[in-house]
Amino acid sequence: MSFKLSREIFTDAAIAFDLDGTLVDTAPDLVRALNAVILPRGLDPVQTSDVRAMVGRGARALIERSYSRQGRALDEADAVTQVAEFIEVYKADVARDSRLFPQVVETLEALRSAGASLSVCTNKPSELSDLLLDAVGITGFFDRVIGPERTTAKKPAADHVFTALGRRDGRLGMVGDSAPDVDAARAAGVPSVVLSYGYSEQPASSLGADRLIHEFGNVPSALAEIWRGGA
Repeated sequence: MSFKLSREIFTDAAIAFDLDGTLVDTAPDLVRALNAVILPRGLDPVQTSDVRAMVGRGARALIERSYSRQGRALDEADAVTQVAEFIEVYKADVARDSRLFPQVVETLEALRSAGASLSVCTNKPSELSDLLLDAVGITGFFDRVIGPERTTAKKPAADHVFTALGRRDGRLGMVGDSAPDVDAARAAGVPSVVLSYGYSEQPASSLGADRLIHEFGNVPSALAEIWRGGA
């Protein structure tokens, strides 16, 4: 798939993208790292299908929800230890089984060629985000990669979106797959586009995004419609 976009619409536009579940299907590697941490502590293995509904608020939330779902308590000290272990396991082979979603490369290429500024706005630790983007070969598309350590407050806070976009006015957009993305965009007054295939705790259609789409290649047309004032 290849296409050309209107420079009139996309020149000087700024678009921020979520990472896990939006650009890259990372669930297989996340569940691998998660199980490496929790199985030695007596928990049952978490299935990949379950992880897809738990991603979006960071590694600690992933571990905490695994404990909660199995009726186990997790104290603060152990949570800190397990997050550190999770990150080390994940970092060692960050993209062994992770894959870009269809149409990601072609769409990012088209947006850049049309003059848009692209960034990543993710609750994934910045170090891991950098490694993952390099591993799947798309780092060069982005002007900024903003994990939670590179902003004053992470999604769903508006600051995270503004830091990623690099500005607060003009044609702006947030593209994601879950409530933190939509809520952060709403807090920032930025239009949001949600991918239905992503990692969401609730149906994507219920998140209240400005547009719901089913293929990454539809991101440009969805944003152009919003910016043009389409219903």
